[in-house]
Amino acid sequence: MVDTVSNPMLVLDAGLHVLNASRAFLETFKVDRDETIGRPLYELGDGQWDIPELRRLLLDVLPKAESILNYKVEHEFPGIGRRTMLLTARTLSHPDNASHSMLLSIVDDTERSRRDVAKDMLLGELRHRMKNLLGIAQSMAHQTRTEGRSATEYRDDFLGRFGALVEAENLAFAAQNEAGLLTLFERILAPYRTDRDPITIEPGPPVELEPRTLVSLSLVFHELATNAVKYGSLSVPEGRVRVGWQVDEADNEVRFDWVESGGPAATPPTRTGFGTQLIRSTISYNLGGRVDQDFGADGLTARIAIPLRSA
Repeated sequence: MVDTVSNPMLVLDAGLHVLNASRAFLETFKVDRDETIGRPLYELGDGQWDIPELRRLLLDVLPKAESILNYKVEHEFPGIGRRTMLLTARTLSHPDNASHSMLLSIVDDTERSRRDVAKDMLLGELRHRMKNLLGIAQSMAHQTRTEGRSATEYRDDFLGRFGALVEAENLAFAAQNEAGLLTLFERILAPYRTDRDPITIEPGPPVELEPRTLVSLSLVFHELATNAVKYGSLSVPEGRVRVGWQVDEADNEVRFDWVESGGPAATPPTRTGFGTQLIRSTISYNLGGRVDQDFGADGLTARIAIPLRSA
């Protein structure tokens, strides 16, 4: 009967010596019957079952006719690697005599435990992202300028930034092969492209970036596009924007160029608004990079560099 059970199983006497071992036990732990039968449980293998708390619990099972349910053992088992095992022990009473033995079943819970850990990490990441998302939205609502503006203008500015934030979050949650820089630029700049397509995207080499980096870059380039529509090259029919990136392996950087042309002369802002502050703080503090802006006669040129990967 013991051999018919699919999970590893042992029959132990009152001293925790192995009376019988199932075929599943021998195959799972890659041991021979001769090196298992007759030996104390706590001497099997490399001592993986030599756990004082487990030994105490098992020794309490027989005298008290109790049971142990799903006692967890995590160990680097010889021949099979690290596993999480759940142990269940029950007393076996023999009607023909007063002797007692114990049935110890073992269930490999490794994969389920790993899935639970992965699920907990995912939920933790989701909570963290939602907290950040709401914090950024609240900051945008507070810092979007209201002086001298209509409610409609405020709404349009805020919703534009919030829409870029939502697109960035969608991109960050996408599959890795979808979450590239080209996809980021296409999504963020789509609202500003017309039939004459004044925006040229010059793709660079593939770059793998963390989700938080994609979110930050989305907000920055949305802000640059918004400013170009209001004051820069996208505010006139003949204006153009060229955006692209290059990778510098030597300096461990990815560098972005935002080049406006054919529009009005770019002038430095007379005051630091939320958009300017967002660009500078996001690149400098959130991403640990740098941004240089050249306000030229033909339009704005912004050069942005961020670390390619952690050192």
